[in-house]
Amino acid sequence: MMPMSPTAPLRQTPDAPEAMPVPPVAPPASGAQRGLRLSFLLVVVLPLVGVASYLWAFAQDQYASQAGFTVRQEESASASDLLGGMSQLLGGGGAGHADLLFEYLRSQELVLRLDERLDLRAHYAAHWPRDPVFALPPDGSVDQLVRFWSRVLRVSFDRNTGLLLVEARANDPGYARALVTALVAESERMINDLNAQARRDRMRLAEADLELAIARLRSAREDLAAFRARTQILDPDADIQGRMGVLNNLQGQLAQGLVEYDLLAQITDPNDSRLRQSARRIEGIRDRIREERATFASQAEALGEIDYPTLIAQYESLVVEQEIAQQGYSAALRARDLARSNAERQSLFVAQFIRPTLTQEPAYPERFLLTGLTGLFALLLWVFGLLAYLSLRDRN
Repeated sequence: MMPMSPTAPLRQTPDAPEAMPVPPVAPPASGAQRGLRLSFLLVVVLPLVGVASYLWAFAQDQYASQAGFTVRQEESASASDLLGGMSQLLGGGGAGHADLLFEYLRSQELVLRLDERLDLRAHYAAHWPRDPVFALPPDGSVDQLVRFWSRVLRVSFDRNTGLLLVEARANDPGYARALVTALVAESERMINDLNAQARRDRMRLAEADLELAIARLRSAREDLAAFRARTQILDPDADIQGRMGVLNNLQGQLAQGLVEYDLLAQITDPNDSRLRQSARRIEGIRDRIREERATFASQAEALGEIDYPTLIAQYESLVVEQEIAQQGYSAALRARDLARSNAERQSLFVAQFIRPTLTQEPAYPERFLLTGLTGLFALLLWVFGLLAYLSLRDRN
């Protein structure tokens, strides 16, 4: 068999299989692939680059200062404990004041006070318009200032413990510390105003209660005095006891006179002068008893009363009213003295457990965090858009 030359052409025999076709070269990228890359560039890459460029090139550093405080109530064993806890009836107590302070720190009134004290507009508008995102427009309205304040202030409040943690941001660390110091001072001022208002309310209520108690006591005493003037009796009990004592004494004298008369009648002559004198004495005692009884009945009839028990019932009712009015006056007087004692001291105060801090490194804006979040959300948006596009294409 002759060897074949390497350059000799191959002969295709009838029994030889056909040669496999060579696959064509891959065509250029289709329009869908170009659109996919373009959408990724527009939705993910460009926003990420734009946000990162702004954060590192235009955004200004911000420094944060923190302070922690709470509202405390003075705890002392004062006269209120001796008076049976009457101070609880007069108000007081620190419950709920921390909630009020939490709302006040974000209020428009506080923003205006800080603006007047530290010129917030000038400080936060210093980098406008170079940094329009993290700066305040110089000619912004009060509402814009309040909204911007809610961005640079962070207040954490634990309702279980009543602890408040405040963080304020500024372009300068010293200004941030001065801002937090002013926040604490304004909080103390608000608590002092609450104390003063509570003291005024307690004193006003205590004085009103005392005046009412005095009026009731005066009315009770006047009613009792009118009863005594009308009946000419200072004390019906004592009066009736005195009258009964006189009658009992006369009855005893009458009995003694009758006994003496009987003895004399047995041993002397009926015409004896001693017997006649004893009879006149007995008759005089009887006349006196009749006069006393007549005076007793005529006085009750002249007063329009049925009997002495009715007078005694009226008198006792007036005495009870006077005693109740006297007790009410004593309680109102003690309450007024207690309110005055509480007004002389501050029952609520702001207690700081973290003094305003002074930082040396900027904490905001959080560039890496904002850049990462921008990339993440942009990527998620692009993926969701791509899935929606593919779903619609498959349906068509």
